Amino acid sequence: MKNRKRIKRRIINLIMPAVVFGSLTGVITASVVMIYKFCAGKIIHFSESAYGFMRTHLWAVIPALAVIAAAALVYKAVLTKHPNVRGGGIPTSIALMRGIISFRWAVNLVWVFILSLISFFIGVPLGNEGPSVQMGTAVGNGVVDLFAKKQKAYSRYAMTGGACAGFSVATGAPISGMMFAVEEAHHRISPMIIMVSAISVLSAALTASVLSPLLGVNTSLFAFEEALKVLSLKDMWIPLGVGLGLGVFAAAFLKSYEYINRFSKNLFAKVPFYLRICVILAITLGLGILSYDLISTGHELTLGLFEFDKSILLLFGILLVRWFLTLFANTNGVTGGIFLPIIALGAVVSSILGNICVKHLGLGQEYYTVILALGICACISGMMKMPLTAVFFGVEALSCYENIIPVIIVSAVAYSITEVLGLSSINDSVIEARNEETFRSSRPVVKDTHVTVAEGSFAVGKQVRDIFWPNNLFVLSVNHGEKGGSRVDEHGENHIHPGDVLHVRYASSDVEVTESELWAIVGEQNDEL
Repeated sequence: MKNRKRIKRRIINLIMPAVVFGSLTGVITASVVMIYKFCAGKIIHFSESAYGFMRTHLWAVIPALAVIAAAALVYKAVLTKHPNVRGGGIPTSIALMRGIISFRWAVNLVWVFILSLISFFIGVPLGNEGPSVQMGTAVGNGVVDLFAKKQKAYSRYAMTGGACAGFSVATGAPISGMMFAVEEAHHRISPMIIMVSAISVLSAALTASVLSPLLGVNTSLFAFEEALKVLSLKDMWIPLGVGLGLGVFAAAFLKSYEYINRFSKNLFAKVPFYLRICVILAITLGLGILSYDLISTGHELTLGLFEFDKSILLLFGILLVRWFLTLFANTNGVTGGIFLPIIALGAVVSSILGNICVKHLGLGQEYYTVILALGICACISGMMKMPLTAVFFGVEALSCYENIIPVIIVSAVAYSITEVLGLSSINDSVIEARNEETFRSSRPVVKDTHVTVAEGSFAVGKQVRDIFWPNNLFVLSVNHGEKGGSRVDEHGENHIHPGDVLHVRYASSDVEVTESELWAIVGEQNDEL
């Protein structure tokens, strides 16, 4: 009888959130993201053609300005009412997965889809991977809300699976999508996180492979006609140099985000929101008429850089313009991702380094493409503080499977530079800035208390580290009763059993929400915390 109950509990609390809801979330997320990529591809192509038309027919700028004014009105109307739709999708998704903020999943899904397409149409240098991750997060929340509304503890697992699925479909890198959950979203490894992300990514990858020929959408982010130059032992100075150069650039980029965000808050914030959006979109319009390389997602720019046909002076110009326009757009709420624009910036810096090596240091031109690929990996590692994801991304998306050691070197060097300088990842910086703005007027309440694990609750049978506890809640110890005693749970490896008493401490600006999340995990308590 006990074994039957244990098996039933395991099915309900492990198989359901990880396998059933993970698979369902992956399939739906892949379907949404593939349709989104199809629409984005058509709109970006039309946008590039429209800018080409305006270069030869300047009168078309007048109706274009009218379009910008209308787009800014849409942004103002939506973002005033639904602020979590603004900015980069990955930081928002991470905040949702960590339980820092909440949202209305259906509204978020629809408006992220629409507003990001508007951004692509105008050519704002933001990408589609962030919205893909955010839509996957919304799908995960929606799946639980529709099919298991009483099981609130499932929600953040499904959102994690959806985010990973969205990342993997958007980038064509499934293993990187799994690593995203571990390395960036939750900053920890646990069997439950691995299981949820793996199943969601697998189901998403299979769905995307079926939809790809039907929609005519390529599942890979980058495709190389020729294999990259394989670096030998005597060439190891190349990844060291590229890692150093991109690490310094990553540090400068992360510091510049702090300054630009502060400027936007202190000075630019005095400008009405509608006018701010108009200014950013108008600047984008003017730059796009000069050159489409200065705007848009950066995907085509990155592909074009592999051709080795741009001068160093032009590359510096593209770098500076895209650098500051991307950050201004992101800090002022324009919807779109920053992962792909960051890749584009890393590709531009790498192209500059490659040009210097080939034109001035006598290195063969066959080394240029591998320098570019290594630089992109270094940029992901340094700016997003995801060295393991950068390594897998290099192998999956950039065909660096024969240059694994150089990829590891370049990722480690770039990461070490930003780590030594004490810089947070771009995603954590965005989350921190948003938290300061959202919770500026509220003071968190700190509580230290004990809760008893109910029979049949979600927590039973899991390790402490497997559970997504409410934000800023820590399990200090687990008391298993007279036989097990009380154990300090330093690494989250204690298994939880019915009747266990957990010593928890948390800081919350909304105690009712924290209690509700905790009850969904350990079961209702007789007394209030």
